[in-house]
Formats: sequence, C-alpha cells, structure tokens
Amino acid sequence: MRTDSRISRVLHALIHMKHADGPLTSEALGEMLCTNAVVVRRLFSGLREMGYVASEKGHGGGWVLAIPLETITLLDVYRAVGEPPLFSDLVSQDHPECLVEQVVNKHLSATLVEAEAVVLEKFGKVTIAMLAREFEAPASRSKLSRSTTRT
Repeated sequence: MRTDSRISRVLHALIHMKHADGPLTSEALGEMLCTNAVVVRRLFSGLREMGYVASEKGHGGGWVLAIPLETITLLDVYRAVGEPPLFSDLVSQDHPECLVEQVVNKHLSATLVEAEAVVLEKFGKVTIAMLAREFEAPASRSKLSRSTTRT
C-alpha cells in the first residue's frame, strides 16, 4: 500500500508560503514538493474551498495564504485534502467465513477506530503556526551562530 503524503506536502507548502515574499506559482510549489503543478492545484483546491489559501491567475499571480497559520489546524488540513487514511488497512478479507478472521478483524478494526479518534483529537489541537515556530527557532539560532562566528 502506497503511503499518502498529501497532508505532509500541504503542511510543507503552507509553512513555506508564510515565508515567501509574494505569491508562489503552482510550478514553484511543484518543484518544492517534487511533484507536478497539476497535483499542486488539485491539492490546494480543497484549501481554497475552505478559505485557507487564495490564488490569482496571470503575471505575478500564484498561491497566497488567505488567513493566518494560527487559525489553521492539522485537522483542518486533513479535512481539506480529503481525509486520507491515517493507517493502513490491517484487516484481512481472505476468508470471511473463518471465525478466527472475524474475531481478529473485529478487534483490529475497533482498535484502529479508537486510534484514529486520538489522532484526530490531537490534530485539532495543533496549528500550523506551531509547526512553523518549531522550524523558525532552529533557523534563527543557525543565523545567529553564523553571524557571531564571523566577528
């Protein structure tokens, strides 16, 4: 089963957008995310519908943040990209008549439902601005250490 990286890619792009000097084109975002501009537009369409980003066509156009990252949670992004599966499917349907398989699947399914609820609750408490601050702290320390070693 292929890993779904839509959430990670969108978070990556949104944090870069916060630090951009202006709009970022789908092509520029595609290069950053090692994907095609069409994929970027598809990824960002849900974000635009939710009002998190906006896009302008034409010369000087591109994608920009429509609201501050402090107001967007991981849960918001998860929903905007179509609620991709959080876990791989652990249950087997090889022998649905097998009582052992039925018991195993029942417990695995129940555990996954509980785990998903915990993950989504945590997603609702973490803003993208929190992630950005974690990125910004080491980056500013790195800049500081480079400037002090030159003196």
